Amino acid sequence: MKDIKLRVDRLVRQHKTRNPFEMVMGMNVILVHYPLVGVRGFYQYFRRNNIIYIDEMLPDTEKSFVLAHELGHMLLHKKSNAIFMDTRTCLNTSRYEMEANTFAMHLLVSDEDIEKYRDYTLEQLSRTLGYHQKLVGLRLKK
Repeated sequence: MKDIKLRVDRLVRQHKTRNPFEMVMGMNVILVHYPLVGVRGFYQYFRRNNIIYIDEMLPDTEKSFVLAHELGHMLLHKKSNAIFMDTRTCLNTSRYEMEANTFAMHLLVSDEDIEKYRDYTLEQLSRTLGYHQKLVGLRLKK
């Protein structure tokens, strides 16, 4: 997980933002907003193109998390087709999902945010930041 934090920190320095929407503008990413059914978003590597699909019906805060999560897949699991693996094989993709969630939380929640609320319980921090406790817990892991 330390490697994920280092990668996120490098990305944030390079793009000078934690906003995934601003970040993808400077990257080779095709962002597609589409009414998805049964999924909030997904990443696809197709013909040397990075394509991220996001359900256009999601609230903006959730779109940011989904985009950050899918960026995690793009940067950590570039050529792994998780949708194919989930639907066509018996391989467990939960490790990939956990890594993408960890990437997203490190991107969206800075060390300064964690320090600012260091005296908060996990529940308080979760409510303050607006993310599920399990996601905040991933961010807090060393």
